[in-house]
Amino acid sequence: MLRAARLTLLALTALLAVGAATASAAPRMPIGFFDDPTFRWSADRAQNLQRAAADGASIIHTTASWASLAPTKPADATSGDDPAYHLADLDELVAQATANGMRVMIDISGSPKWANGNTTPNHMPKKLSDLTAFARMLASRYDGLGGKGYVGLWSVWNEPNLQQFLTPQYVGKKIVSAANYAKLYQAAYAGIKAGSAGAQVAIGETSAQGRDKPSKGSSQTVSPGTFAKLLSQQKGIKFDAWAHHPYPTAPSAKPLEKVRYPNVTLSTLPKFESDLHKWFHRTVPIWITEYGHETKPGEPHGVSTATQAAYAKQALGIAKKDPNIQMFIWFTFRDSSTNPWQSGLESTSGAAKPAYAAFGAIARLTDGVTTNIRAGRAPTATVFFPFLSYFNGAGTVCGMTYTVRDGNQFVANGQPAVPLKANESLQIPLSFTPKKGHTYTVTVVANDPHGHTETRIASLKAI
Repeated sequence: MLRAARLTLLALTALLAVGAATASAAPRMPIGFFDDPTFRWSADRAQNLQRAAADGASIIHTTASWASLAPTKPADATSGDDPAYHLADLDELVAQATANGMRVMIDISGSPKWANGNTTPNHMPKKLSDLTAFARMLASRYDGLGGKGYVGLWSVWNEPNLQQFLTPQYVGKKIVSAANYAKLYQAAYAGIKAGSAGAQVAIGETSAQGRDKPSKGSSQTVSPGTFAKLLSQQKGIKFDAWAHHPYPTAPSAKPLEKVRYPNVTLSTLPKFESDLHKWFHRTVPIWITEYGHETKPGEPHGVSTATQAAYAKQALGIAKKDPNIQMFIWFTFRDSSTNPWQSGLESTSGAAKPAYAAFGAIARLTDGVTTNIRAGRAPTATVFFPFLSYFNGAGTVCGMTYTVRDGNQFVANGQPAVPLKANESLQIPLSFTPKKGHTYTVTVVANDPHGHTETRIASLKAI
């Protein structure tokens, strides 16, 4: 049943790909959802993942809550098989997302009592090496070689510029959360890279708002712009992207509402990108790892379902036009009684809201990967095939047919056969010479020895 549903989706994707290839060669990015109650803990989680894939998703963002996955201290922190670890639902999500042709992104967050001095998960661990060991265990467990699937996209901590998730934010009037987060991030980064050297790791996961000064009687916060600036002053930080949550400031606010920088919603994201370039001395890719609009009546101050559909379309359009944005994750997929947010594209009954169709129409024509290639040299494209990886181990030779277009113009095609990598990718040699300044659309229909087929699209920018 799962395979039939997936192949039906692939046939639809292939048809859509033809339309996309004959239009403009717009840059592409992974599109997906973040909704652990729906995808990990719901009784109908398998069907929910299928519905997400059918709506154009190719990535599922999930949380690895250290406090929940390791409630007691493991005897062997480097082994996921240690009985202290509770990994069954995460293992299942990684496997089932892959079976539906979706990659997985994991955010490591929240320290357990045994590591932080018997307090709440928003406290720093007493020993950063404990966090490193946990991160290494996860990354090695999902390295694509041990039979548990592959996870190559990671981030560290959730909204560390809010006291709700990381405390303290201030000592007196001095902001200390950025420096503390740098220690957390570097500890987790070291573990992730030790467990899976080719993994990509995002920094930040910042909330859109903060006050930048301590206040009595409320939770302490720091704006994302100030937080990033202070973080850039820490030494030795390496990362692949900045993860951010550019939510509007109120449930009824519009995607491009005006806010005062250094708060960062979609309207001030370009300024933030410019500052990141200045602070880190390079172009910093942006992963939007949470975004959404809540609806009435579940959220009394939310928007109508029709307005949510319009806002989803607008937000995706904004992201699609921004070359620095390389991922877009909607929070959440389905409303549920266990999630206080009512921003799902489906209601609690599973009925689709208007946003389901609006989101999917854009997602299916935007999803993919965009990479830079060198002009004047026949390129090799790295394209991910999680569905094929679900059925095949690393080294399995897969055949394919690819087509390259420059806008509406046919450029090249070919039928190479190459081995599947542990990171779910095929390294595809393309038989054409790219011209500087051109962006090419590559549509690949790949197949494995067992008859499974998967279609993927990539954009290649010649520089």
